[in-house]
Amino acid sequence: MTTKGMIHSIETFGTVDGPGIRYVIFFQGCPLRCQYCHNRDTWNIQDGKEVTVDELITDVKKYIPFMKSSGGGVTISGGEPTLQINFLKELLKSLKTLGIHTCIDTSGFVHLSKMEDILDYVDLVLLDLKHINSEKHLHITGVPNDKILNFAKYLSDRNIPMWIRHVVVPTLTDDPQDVQDLADFINTLENVKKVDLLPYHSMGKVKWKKLHQLYPLEDLRDANDFDLQQVSSILLKNGIHQAGSGAA
Repeated sequence: MTTKGMIHSIETFGTVDGPGIRYVIFFQGCPLRCQYCHNRDTWNIQDGKEVTVDELITDVKKYIPFMKSSGGGVTISGGEPTLQINFLKELLKSLKTLGIHTCIDTSGFVHLSKMEDILDYVDLVLLDLKHINSEKHLHITGVPNDKILNFAKYLSDRNIPMWIRHVVVPTLTDDPQDVQDLADFINTLENVKKVDLLPYHSMGKVKWKKLHQLYPLEDLRDANDFDLQQVSSILLKNGIHQAGSGAA
């Protein structure tokens, strides 16, 4: 395929963005403006590298044995992969012709009408639920969360496997009532296979400074084990036993 898109980077041996060993493609461009974003350099789509679907597929093929032996595949992340919807669709279609397990890592800030066909070629969705409270979500990311929650419900209705990711940011995303509301929402979904709690860290501020941007959370401490345990305990009390922890 000669369909072109803009990417930020590639990781050929990913182990945290889906099952098994993953070939991870980070798309350029994102409609969210998360205050704690650790990939600030992915926001502007024009800053990426232009590639074709064929170029990516040619490289992916080199790693198929590692994917197959580990139960892995290809994860398309970002930025926000759904921002380049035509490029995303053609890439996913090409991957499925090779029998590769496909996964998209998304904020869920999408138009459902544009995702219906895309999801025919997706085996797993990693959905980043930034905040369950829409006003707080707007404050943290620059957009409300109605589209995101509707997307989660849509995935459930279609029974497309989903891992939910939630970054634990001290004082921003760890309020007990908010976590309880998050648990209540997760329990309305039928397709959640795993919940990852990711500890907020400030390492991404280096990228902000390189771009001569003010880091919004300059004085906020990193999340620690206690922060994760507090959030995890609320989820566990609500029967969400998949709750885990990982690196944001």
